[in-house]
Amino acid sequence: MTRKLALLGSAACLAFWAGSASADDLPVRKAGLWEMKLVTSGSQVPEMTMQHCTDETVDKEMSNNVSPMAKQICAKQEIKKTATGYVSDSECSVAGVNTTSHAEITGDFNSAYTVKTSSHAKGGVAGTTGRDTAMTLQAKWLGACKPDQKPGDIVMPGGFKMNVRDMDKLKALLPK
Repeated sequence: MTRKLALLGSAACLAFWAGSASADDLPVRKAGLWEMKLVTSGSQVPEMTMQHCTDETVDKEMSNNVSPMAKQICAKQEIKKTATGYVSDSECSVAGVNTTSHAEITGDFNSAYTVKTSSHAKGGVAGTTGRDTAMTLQAKWLGACKPDQKPGDIVMPGGFKMNVRDMDKLKALLPK
């Protein structure tokens, strides 16, 4: 269960980056501790709140590390600046599941931001009829990272801690 939560949480954190943008498209988040609350509908993923200690280097590394993965699995990745934030559209395929996603990103990346994503998955366990999912990621800046945290640390529900710089470990958990 802890491994599944870690994978889900990491995927949630990366969802913002993976299908959304390249390193140059979105502003870097303010350094420090961010609380991220993930709420989904149309999925069995439970609501979860996690904390992510970050700095400018980690945010850029996350985007740069995820970007090559996204280029391999996504036929389309577009992001556009809007009057209220950003809009992202992507079409990706992993393990026989084709997913079309639309995300609206609002906020200032200094104190709070929200990512509202709607997606349609078809194939794999979703079957031929497909499945629609809505996800909202609400992030707010809490202040400086805690003394025992280093940039990249994510604290998951139940206290499980991992560091996003360990991307190779995460990639090993993803389906081939």
